[in-house]
Amino acid sequence: MLKFEQSIRNKITLGYYLVGLLILGLSLFAFIELRYFEQKILSGETISEFFDTALEVRRFEKNYFLYRQEDDYVENIKYLLRAEALLETNLKKFASITEEDSLTRLRSDLKKYRELMDAYHRKIRNRNPDETLTVLESGIRKTGKDITSIAEDLAKTERRHLQSVLDTARKSFIFSILALVIIGVVIGQVLSRMVVRPLKLIENSLTAIADGSFEKIVINSRDREIISLANAFNKMLGELEIRQRHLVQSEKLASLGTLLSGVAHELNNPLSNISTSAQILIEEIDGADMEYKKELLLQVEEQTDRARNIVRSLLDYSRDRKFNKEKLPVRDILDETVQFIKGQIPTKVEINISVPENLSINADKQRIQQVFLNLFKNAVEAVGDNGRITVIASKNKGGQNLHPDLKFCGKCNSKEDSIDIEISDTGCGIPADTLPKIFDPFFSTKDVGKGSGLGLFIVFEIMEEHDGCVGVKSTAGTGTTFLLRLPDAN
Repeated sequence: MLKFEQSIRNKITLGYYLVGLLILGLSLFAFIELRYFEQKILSGETISEFFDTALEVRRFEKNYFLYRQEDDYVENIKYLLRAEALLETNLKKFASITEEDSLTRLRSDLKKYRELMDAYHRKIRNRNPDETLTVLESGIRKTGKDITSIAEDLAKTERRHLQSVLDTARKSFIFSILALVIIGVVIGQVLSRMVVRPLKLIENSLTAIADGSFEKIVINSRDREIISLANAFNKMLGELEIRQRHLVQSEKLASLGTLLSGVAHELNNPLSNISTSAQILIEEIDGADMEYKKELLLQVEEQTDRARNIVRSLLDYSRDRKFNKEKLPVRDILDETVQFIKGQIPTKVEINISVPENLSINADKQRIQQVFLNLFKNAVEAVGDNGRITVIASKNKGGQNLHPDLKFCGKCNSKEDSIDIEISDTGCGIPADTLPKIFDPFFSTKDVGKGSGLGLFIVFEIMEEHDGCVGVKSTAGTGTTFLLRLPDAN
């Protein structure tokens, strides 16, 4: 048994075969119609010839009665024999257009006519005219008239049949054209659905990819080409996802270099305190004030814990680990992130954080810190040496649109409770023509060599990983506001 491999090519080929079979079938139908029409024309010619022959018989009959010439008699008999031969040779054609009784009467009349004409001819040849001659002449005329009448009826009937065949052929031609058009349209529609539908699904999937969704293409199709194309795209998306993770890690490592100086500054303070306390202890080691020594040792322990926490936070941020959501207090994660960049913040730049203690989000700590870190770094660079950065967080019940002037990007669920984290700065702002492009990969407004163009792209990607979204509004010269909307952990 032949196995039909399902593919777009085979579907199109099948469509061509169906159209070819349709055309072949209609051509065969037209050929049969033409053959039938040809037979009817030939039959009509035979009937017409018989009618013409009957008229010739009557013509020479009339001449013979008038002039009694032997040649007229010979021609009369010749045409009569031809009429009989036409009838006997084409009996089926005659039978197809008239009843059997008419044919029997016609054959009988032809035979009777010949007998009467022979008797009349003998009377004339023997020069023996009498009263029977008039009777014979009258009988010949009557029989000839009957023959002509039947032949004329046959000719009229055949013409009607021929006209009917013409009408049928005309209708068949119109029907064939309509059938060809309708079946062609049906085949075209079926092929269109079979071929275009999976292509349309691919188009929709590619549109989603163009809009930033890197979900794998799942297409319910068994076509070989569609499956190959979907597999190729899914493989490409997998490679893009791997490279995207590498980009995120690269950007994170690049950020680490920037953070080290700030962390070093933060570590320097507790280390200095530890060193001071240790020196005092060395100097007062022989002293009798044990309470004072105990207080110094507690300060050393406190500053050691502070340094340990700074190092632990830095290690947590830099460690490469799998995506893992956990319940995180918003205030704590923001404070910890600010500590990372504290050394990079100019002294005249003010950071105000207004976040209630009871707000929590479900997030991967490392990745969400990357989001805050990137936005804080951008804000610090935007305000320069003098300005203000404000962080406000609040609970948004039912996904209310509390910021209609913000354009959101990502997976905002408008029906679920969320936590809105707003990070604003009083910096230089973003031009209106640049604003739609800021989340594109490798797009940067900084000078060449001063930015990778991945910071906000990574913010967008991480927010999508957390089923959240990010909104932005900015006016050149007055500042920028980013709003992060994440599902409420409570």
